[in-house]
Amino acid sequence: MPRHIVCLTVDFDALSPFVARGLVSPSMLSRGEFSLVGADRLLRLFKQHGVASTWFTPGVEIETYPDMARRVVDEGHEMAHHGYTHRPPNTLARADEEAELVRGNEAIARLTGKTARGYRSPSWELSPHSIELLLKHGFDYESSLMGHDYLPYHARQGDVIAADQPPAFGRQTSLVEMPISWTLDDFPHFEYLRLANSLQPGLMSARAVMDNWLDDYLYMTGTLDWGVLTYTFHPFVIGRGHRIMMLERLIQRMKQEGAVFLRMDAAVDEFLARRAAAA
Repeated sequence: MPRHIVCLTVDFDALSPFVARGLVSPSMLSRGEFSLVGADRLLRLFKQHGVASTWFTPGVEIETYPDMARRVVDEGHEMAHHGYTHRPPNTLARADEEAELVRGNEAIARLTGKTARGYRSPSWELSPHSIELLLKHGFDYESSLMGHDYLPYHARQGDVIAADQPPAFGRQTSLVEMPISWTLDDFPHFEYLRLANSLQPGLMSARAVMDNWLDDYLYMTGTLDWGVLTYTFHPFVIGRGHRIMMLERLIQRMKQEGAVFLRMDAAVDEFLARRAAAA
């Protein structure tokens, strides 16, 4: 029987992405503070519709907003790793990247009693050391790469890339990749960001974005018997009233089309069970 899984994932970044980039004016920080408003709206929406989700949360946000982090866990959602300070791994030395993993996991373990099964890198950037470090620290899955849109796969380790030679691909690892896409992320569609040397216009119509997001789900159901589609939300982005209303309409429509909403750890378990059965 066909089975189509939807993972609604939340990057609960709040202040950390602004602080990590030196954007610490009161105006910038207030945008992150709206995450508490948006997180409350998301949790109420998920409870209303019986949706389990995964929250990729930097350790510093768990420590800054412990009551909200506790609420996420108490309401049945998965708490996954998103660094400690929201600094992208490709900007860090190997030792600093590992320290971020350790410190973030310590915050999650204090909250949940165990370390995270899943990791998502800040800004979806990995370093040459990331896969090795994730395996070393016992992660089961990772969600920062874009090598597929509907099918999980196993991440590679040790690719050698040279400008004047064909790539030499590394070995396949046990780490499950739960692929993502910027097209299914709320931030580039909606968030207006004006910096000294760049402008991200954002502010797109929520109804137009919903059409795109729904069509990606419908394409999966029309072409695959089994698949996983991952959406990425930020509370300070999706939490605005008209966008929450759009998200509710999207959830309702996908339910009508037979969507199964799972936490990402549960979707990973189902993927591995299917692989084992096929083998």
